[in-house]
Amino acid sequence: MKRLILALALLLTTAAAFAQNDLVKLDDVHSGTMLIQTTQPGLYIPAPAVDTDVKLHIRGLIVRGQVTQTFRNPASTCAEAIYAFPLPENATVDRMRLTVGQRVIEGEIKERGDAKKVYEQAKSEGKHASLLEQERPNIFTVNVANIAAGEEVVVAIEYQQTIEYRDGAFSLRFPTTIAPRYVPNGVVDAIRISPPVTPAPNPIHITVDLDAGFALREIDGVTHKIDATPQSGSHYVVRLENAQVPADRDFELRWLPDLGSEPKSAVFTESSKSGTYALIMMMPPQTQRREALPKESIFVIVNSGSMEGTSLNEAKTALQLALDRLSPRDRFNVMAFHDHTVVLWPDAKEATKDAVGEAKSFVDALKAESGTEMLPALEAALNDTHADSQEIRQVIFMTDGQVGNESELFQYIQSHLGRSRLFTVGIGNAPNSHFMRSASRLGRGTFTYIGDIAQVQEKMTSLFEKLESPVLSDVEIRFDDPAAEMWPRRIPDLYAGQPVIVAVKLSQPNGRVVASGRLGTTEWSDTHSVASNDEESGIAKLWARQQIESIVDEAPSDMKQKVTDVALQYHLVTEYTSLVAVDRTPADAKGAVCEARKVPVTLAAGWHGTTPDGSLPQTATPAPLMLIAGALLLGIAALIARMQS
Repeated sequence: MKRLILALALLLTTAAAFAQNDLVKLDDVHSGTMLIQTTQPGLYIPAPAVDTDVKLHIRGLIVRGQVTQTFRNPASTCAEAIYAFPLPENATVDRMRLTVGQRVIEGEIKERGDAKKVYEQAKSEGKHASLLEQERPNIFTVNVANIAAGEEVVVAIEYQQTIEYRDGAFSLRFPTTIAPRYVPNGVVDAIRISPPVTPAPNPIHITVDLDAGFALREIDGVTHKIDATPQSGSHYVVRLENAQVPADRDFELRWLPDLGSEPKSAVFTESSKSGTYALIMMMPPQTQRREALPKESIFVIVNSGSMEGTSLNEAKTALQLALDRLSPRDRFNVMAFHDHTVVLWPDAKEATKDAVGEAKSFVDALKAESGTEMLPALEAALNDTHADSQEIRQVIFMTDGQVGNESELFQYIQSHLGRSRLFTVGIGNAPNSHFMRSASRLGRGTFTYIGDIAQVQEKMTSLFEKLESPVLSDVEIRFDDPAAEMWPRRIPDLYAGQPVIVAVKLSQPNGRVVASGRLGTTEWSDTHSVASNDEESGIAKLWARQQIESIVDEAPSDMKQKVTDVALQYHLVTEYTSLVAVDRTPADAKGAVCEARKVPVTLAAGWHGTTPDGSLPQTATPAPLMLIAGALLLGIAALIARMQS
């Protein structure tokens, strides 16, 4: 009995005490955060940000973010810390500088193996050095050692990402804080953030230099009050209405372009020692002329063994929806493949009621079989017997993409695409996204992912609404510069709600850019002059990233060397390159082992789970009750032990 009570008391008291830990994991980080290491592997204490300054430089759909944060070690001893910075999926860090006291630590791009050697060598010599590592697909970290008591650390970081455009509006979100986390059923998440609130909320300053490229109907600070000062034309400077605000909620900005009823294009430039770069952005109109052109739609569905079960059911459901949306003026065909390809008809048929019914019966009868021989299916789908037709020819490829001969397939798409547009639909829990995205990019189409049968209706409806009426087809961009190098080389059609972006490197800093296409049955064009611009807007890096994508798609024998060369020249983190941070100031001696300390942080607005004195949360956790129960049980155990002694 005594042993049971003692065990229960120890368990309850330990759980209650552990619930007070102000600890986080890297997965809990949602803004740039300095993490103090603890004795528990993988668990950290967030240090307070004394000040945060954010400068967002937006040109069209590209944003260059510059974030400078100052942290202070409030402990009475030195601390060992990790700086963690989460990023959206489409953002990449390419520059960083840490200032610790008088020490300046620069981040440099090196070949991955070389970066590791530099780090290990500096570490063995007792120098202050750090190696930037990607902990998750959206989180990178850098170690920072020996931060003295009361010492400030300034972290300056630069990254690049593309802006989201949806339902006629651009939007950008910048994360500023971390919220507490709980798990269901009243069980305490021991890794949540529940520290005391800092005496003064961390201030943040945000400035947005915005040039949308088009006149704007509205600029809205969704989460904060803003001042938007026009500079010229489509150029605005946006600041917070208050000079500084607490960093207790994410910052979101939304702006609506005034596009009218015709497509529009804009050109941005960037000049540097490596050349002149241009970004051409084409936008669909706000109100689209509904002049649907006749289409030839080729539907390809995989029914290989890897699609057995839910995946094949999702694909068949998606295809049935597509068949229901066909217009009588359209022509179509259906193909299925596993270890061989079955084509429903020798040539595409008009979408009559009888033809659609026959196609739906064909789809219903499909069963998962054997292997995945995709090349014959591609050959059949891209076999265009009406190459001179004015129809829009769209190939919709529904598959999990589980193939190992991607390079061969990419080469075939590049050489046999013709007037077709290739749209891939990824089916199942783990489609080959690399193949699907690259195939659609080479095929001047898009990639749609369906991971749940509940998403089929929504995502396929959205895809086919877009495919039914392209705004501009046969899009071309021409330059006066004959040596212009453009990525992507094949430009997709312009669809409602989806901009087209092209990056180009020019051999001369001036000239003209002419964008053109077919608007229904008429020709459309827009002409711009290229002007030299010395500001760094991220166009060169976007161009380099698209060049790397092309190299990976082509998969040459010297791919690693080619990707590495481009990455080193343009300071990019890739599969073959890393950022290594080396202290520029020599250290006299190796750093001492620092003691981990708890540090308070500011909670997100609306959270009241803790109080300035560090009280436990009053909701979502039974910690106070557990402490009382633990204390009572310990008292009972002590009393029983005394009675039996």
